[in-house]
Amino acid sequence: MSVSIYKYSALALVALSLTACSGGGGDGLLGFSGPTGGGLSAEDRAARLSGETEEETIFDLFDGSDDPNTTVEVNKYLWLAAQDILDFLPIEAVDPFTGVIVYGYGTPPGGGRSYRATVYVQDPALDARSIKVALASRSGAVPRATARAIEDAILTRARQIRIRDSRL
Repeated sequence: MSVSIYKYSALALVALSLTACSGGGGDGLLGFSGPTGGGLSAEDRAARLSGETEEETIFDLFDGSDDPNTTVEVNKYLWLAAQDILDFLPIEAVDPFTGVIVYGYGTPPGGGRSYRATVYVQDPALDARSIKVALASRSGAVPRATARAIEDAILTRARQIRIRDSRL
């Protein structure tokens, strides 16, 4: 008797999985809802099966058709300036592909309060919208003005580095 319970549970799980894959539109896993194709013409069904449509499916993750030459653009001057300005903080994690630097707790020179920061370089341009700094202390949140001052210091240092590089 317990075998039949497991069998029905497995069938219910498969049915729920297929229902979840359908996207709620009643089109099923490949966009068909039965022998009639859910109102799709024969040309549309053939195009979906051959992969000639612009519509993306879950299977597109596994076809390997992404361009290997695609790069994520992170402004190198902002990246270097962030490391230069926040050099008193230990680096915990770095992801140059997404532009995220996570720093641990550290005390600035001449300061008595410990901070941690996360820097997000989100654009290749060298301007204020390209960088975001999240700052926290051990006692809680830090005023936004303090984080903005760090962003300004990083921008200033990035511009200095760019000017220095252009003189070479």
